[in-house]
Amino acid sequence: MTTHATARRGDGTIIVAPKNEASQSATVIICHGLGDTAEGFVDVAEHLSSRLPYAKFILPTAPTRKVTMNMGMSMPSWYDIVGLDKRSNEFCEGIEESRARIEGLVNDEVDAGVRRNRIVLAGFSQGGALSLYTGMQLSSPLAGIAVMSGYLPHESGFKIAPGLEGTPIWHGHGAADMLVRPQAAKESEEGVKKLGATNYTLKTYPGLAHSVNPQEIGDVLTFLLGVLPPDDGCRIKLKDPGEMSVKELKGAIAKAGLGRRAVGFMEKREFVDLLRQHREGKL
Repeated sequence: MTTHATARRGDGTIIVAPKNEASQSATVIICHGLGDTAEGFVDVAEHLSSRLPYAKFILPTAPTRKVTMNMGMSMPSWYDIVGLDKRSNEFCEGIEESRARIEGLVNDEVDAGVRRNRIVLAGFSQGGALSLYTGMQLSSPLAGIAVMSGYLPHESGFKIAPGLEGTPIWHGHGAADMLVRPQAAKESEEGVKKLGATNYTLKTYPGLAHSVNPQEIGDVLTFLLGVLPPDDGCRIKLKDPGEMSVKELKGAIAKAGLGRRAVGFMEKREFVDLLRQHREGKL
């Protein structure tokens, strides 16, 4: 029996969350690559969730914008990409807006009761670049950052915020990547370390192109388990069902996959009792 439920929002965001909200003690935000959407990594999130039953995965979709490098074609993109050389990498129009959006997702989780040191930013290619750029410039440190086939964008505008130097950064990269070349990954590692990062791990995968493979996903899982170990003491504190509105109760019941059990309910107490039984593990 799966521990998580996958939900899709109208803005393209996909949420893979524990059916029992009370079991959540961590959050992982995964940003997709250029031209992709959240759908591109939902299978990875669902796979990881089977080993991290206490983690919620948030997969946002980038806005559609014209991308200079791709002849001005419109596609989902966290920021404009002029070219893949180091000089062109300084021109990233839109990156600050995307940075603010990801930071907003982090703040939403904190407001919901998740501790900042129980949140990880992750991403592939451009999404990995955004995660690195954002994660090291927050007001306080997160549990870690996982970069897959990414790089450091807009280096001239990047500064590590005080106190974030020790944030664990894991960077996986294909040795046969002809799009974001391994040299770009090495230069990113060196650049971030030069600015003060003290916990940056770069691992390359022989024969891997601009993609991920099972070995790399396995290493991502190992990283996540290391920085987000099980800890019931970090579980979020939920609103008591008796204090929730009927709308809130219905939403929580639907998220838990209990909608069929609520068919025919007319009284609020019926929804309250169902949700309480679920949270207490009696269903």
